[in-house]
Amino acid sequence: MNTHEIDYRIIGEEMQCVEIELDPMETVVAEAGSFMMMNNNINMETIFGDGSGQGNKSFIDKMWSAGKRLITGESLFMTAYTNTGNSKHHVSFASPFPGKIIPMDLSELGGRIICQKDSFLCAAKGVSIGIEFSKKIGRGLFGGEGFIMQKLEGDGMAFVHSGGTVVEKELHAGEILKVDTGCLVGFTEQVDYDITFVGGIKNTLFGGEGVWFAQLQGPGKVWIQSLPFSRLAKRVLASIPSRGKSKGEGSLLGGLGDLLDGDNRF
Repeated sequence: MNTHEIDYRIIGEEMQCVEIELDPMETVVAEAGSFMMMNNNINMETIFGDGSGQGNKSFIDKMWSAGKRLITGESLFMTAYTNTGNSKHHVSFASPFPGKIIPMDLSELGGRIICQKDSFLCAAKGVSIGIEFSKKIGRGLFGGEGFIMQKLEGDGMAFVHSGGTVVEKELHAGEILKVDTGCLVGFTEQVDYDITFVGGIKNTLFGGEGVWFAQLQGPGKVWIQSLPFSRLAKRVLASIPSRGKSKGEGSLLGGLGDLLDGDNRF
C-alpha cells in the first residue's frame, strides 16, 4: 500500500467535522482553510502541490501538480499534518458549509474517484489530487462543472464534503440515473457521465429545473447531494432586502408586514 493508513471518525449531523487518528509518523494532507484543531504533537507543514510523493518528485513534476490544482480552482498549496510523537494523536477538519462529509476508501472503489472541483476536504498522504478533463463538448458546456473536474487517485482514504444530505447509489450495468447538474458530488471511474436535454417546451421554459440533466450510466457508484452550495447561496442572496430595506418598508403595511412575515427585528 503506497498511501498512509489512517483511522477516522465523523462527528456531528449537519455541520460535520472529521477527526483523523494518526499513528507515529503518519500524515494527512488537507485543503487550506479546512483545519479545525489538533494535538500538540502534530506538526503542520505547507506543501506545494497535492502532497503525493513529494520526496520523489522533481521541481517540474511539483509545478505540474500545483498547476493542476490551480486549474480546478484550488490553492497552489496544501497543508500536511504529521504525527511526530510516540503515540496516537488526532487532527480534525471541518466542512465549509452545512452538509455531509463522505469517507471514500479508494482501495475499494477502483482506485479513482471523479468529483466536483471544490469538494475535496482531506486525504491520507499518498492520495493524488488531480484533474479530469471532459472529452464531451455538451458535458463541458452544460454539465454544471465545466470541462474540468477533480480526480482522486490512490489506495487510501479520502474525504469529500457536500451540501445537505448525501445519497449513495449503486448503479448496475446499463442502469441510468438522471440528476440535477448541481447535485452531482462524484462517481467511480466506470460510470459513464454525460448530459441530456430535459425535453418538452413547457418543461424547458417553465419547469424551473434548468434545461439539462446529468445522465449517469452504470456500473458504478454515484454520490448525490440534496443541497448544492450554489442553490443555497442563491436562496440566501434572494432573501437579502435590496439597499438595506426590509420587505415592509414603503408599503401600506410597513412594519406590520415584517411582523407577519416573521422578520421582526425588535
